[in-house]
Amino acid sequence: MSALYLKSQRKLFDIRLRLVQKNIRITEADLKPTDRFLMERFITASVSIEGSLNENDGFSDIMPSDLRATEYRPQLNAVSVDIETDYHASTLYSIGIYSDDVSIVYMVGSTEDSIEQTHDGGNLELCQLNSEREVINAFVKKILDLDPDVIMGWNIVNFDLRCLQNFCDRLKMPLLLGRNNEAISWRKERDSNDRYYALLPGRGVLDGIELMRSATYQFENFSLESVSRQLLDRGKLVEDVDQGGAEITELFNNNKPVLARYNLEDCRLVWDILQKEALISFAMERSLLTGLELDRYGGSVAAFDFLYLPRLHRLGYVAPFVDKSTVSNVSPGGYVMGSIPGIHQNVIVLDFKSLYPSIIKTFHVDPLALAVAAHGENPIEGYDGGKFSRKEFILPELISTLWSARDKAKASKNAVLSQAMGCLRTSWFCVNACAEN
Repeated sequence: MSALYLKSQRKLFDIRLRLVQKNIRITEADLKPTDRFLMERFITASVSIEGSLNENDGFSDIMPSDLRATEYRPQLNAVSVDIETDYHASTLYSIGIYSDDVSIVYMVGSTEDSIEQTHDGGNLELCQLNSEREVINAFVKKILDLDPDVIMGWNIVNFDLRCLQNFCDRLKMPLLLGRNNEAISWRKERDSNDRYYALLPGRGVLDGIELMRSATYQFENFSLESVSRQLLDRGKLVEDVDQGGAEITELFNNNKPVLARYNLEDCRLVWDILQKEALISFAMERSLLTGLELDRYGGSVAAFDFLYLPRLHRLGYVAPFVDKSTVSNVSPGGYVMGSIPGIHQNVIVLDFKSLYPSIIKTFHVDPLALAVAAHGENPIEGYDGGKFSRKEFILPELISTLWSARDKAKASKNAVLSQAMGCLRTSWFCVNACAEN
């Protein structure tokens, strides 16, 4: 193999394209240079940086910098945000912000009617402003003053932030919610016209729905009303808003204080759910384990690559660049037997602890073991003609390390760390991922 090092990302992309056009085989071409830099140093979420600090056009350079992996769990400052709009999300009514230290709603209305009212034992500040522009500006300024590390909400990316971006585009004004007055960077999902990802410079954006799904919570309905009723034994102040959006408009026109309480309660429900279930801590532990960003959901293959590839390189191998559209040998997954309804006698229940990881450990189901076994002796026979090396493998050892760490987390009653490890382990236990890699 030949390694190519380039001084800019633009040159890297250009060289990669030229090599592909010339049908020259390339490896690991799908990795982001930033991810490669971090993973090769075994840096996941926390890092120690040493050097001298030099001011440079609004930001600081550390020269020379020495980056090392470390273990650090910061106390993140967070706020919960929710917006209210008309039924078609074409007109902004209000924006609520809630945390232990702030309870405020900015609403379009008469400035003379701005009041402070009692809300469930606390004070709610209702600040009415003359226009959508003034409401958004006040909200942005408040976020700048509070300077949260995390902004959270319920479907916050694809509704609240997306709507605010649309309002700002219509008003021809920027939405500067990032640190250092930076704008949101948007990315649209390839296979969907209405699903977006938001990168908020300097802050994490945690969506309650996506975060709970990544933590393997299961509900028949992930609406805020349904989840809060189950977890908090309370819900929205106005029920069935999806079916009765006119009621929100009615409150906006005739009873703004009640709408403000409704808006703030939605913020508070999200806040209380994430606090009760320790989901911010879960997101932090998952990031420490996988190297994925705090607000990135899913990404099981990326997490696998982050931990697997540095170990692969140290054994003297590189991974192929696999085009998923050309993969033919895809595992069908676990076999599920059909059921026979009725009452049965002599029923035996066999419940394996961690069945998939046990299979991976027993049969050395592993990309390296699969590649090496093609030229080795006495391999372990696997599914669909697959053969795995008895001596060279990585994933089974990673699983053993994860198991041991999870047992220690359980013994120390660290439920959040144990849950994060369980979710990471579950995301790997698909032979399809191994086949594709």
